[in-house]
Amino acid sequence: MKPSAPMRERVSEAEWAARVDLAACYRLVALYGMADLIYNHITVRVPGEEGHFLINPFGLMYAEITASSLFKIDFEGRVIERPDLPGDIEVNRAGFVIHSAVHAARHDVACVLHTHTRAGMAVSAMACGLLPATQGALRFHGRLAYHDFEGPAVDEGERERLVSDLGVHDAMVLRNHGLLTCGRSIAEAFLLMHRLEMACRVQVDLMAAGTALHMPTPEVMEKTARILAPPTFTGRTGNEASLGNWNGQREWAALVRQLERTDPSYRD
Repeated sequence: MKPSAPMRERVSEAEWAARVDLAACYRLVALYGMADLIYNHITVRVPGEEGHFLINPFGLMYAEITASSLFKIDFEGRVIERPDLPGDIEVNRAGFVIHSAVHAARHDVACVLHTHTRAGMAVSAMACGLLPATQGALRFHGRLAYHDFEGPAVDEGERERLVSDLGVHDAMVLRNHGLLTCGRSIAEAFLLMHRLEMACRVQVDLMAAGTALHMPTPEVMEKTARILAPPTFTGRTGNEASLGNWNGQREWAALVRQLERTDPSYRD
């Protein structure tokens, strides 16, 4: 039986705004070449509803995601609000395991973004991890978590180990698997993933070149990481903190304008 009212009429204004932003994020991940067919997830807490978050249906491409097509589930994986989609389209259990773990443990996190990109998977398998070779990579210097591969993330027992490895960080390399970022907003999580993905792509290019790398000095590494990291994770205040404004709001506004010009159907 179909719902009696459209999704927009069944949810709060705050939830609808979160749905629109999350659908935009899915479209942008696809646009910037970070999607993996119908796999992976981006999730966001439902404003004003403790223990509920929004997640994509398992079966739609990222470029198909709309505000109305998102599932609302709880930390146990129970569906709270189902979109008007065919009955065989449900929620991917692996997405629930990873994302519910982070949302349950990190109350400062609103959005979690996980990818399987070519460059991200390549770096995840490198013993060296992400090298502090470029300014972009130095954003994560000393602030990048690593979680060892345990197979496909369907074991709920892995949740405790995953959040323990993540700690207070906002980005993580899932060894032999992919990348994960989390942010205080959808904008922040997306910008972090874009920065991390670009750092991984550059590293793969550098290592493929087969030439010796010129690395910054340890002093410059620490200085750059301190300037670029967000105040929340460093305790910085004042002018120095403003130099490291990585919350993504300015970039997000420009990215949404780009979507509006090309295909605003994400708002449906």
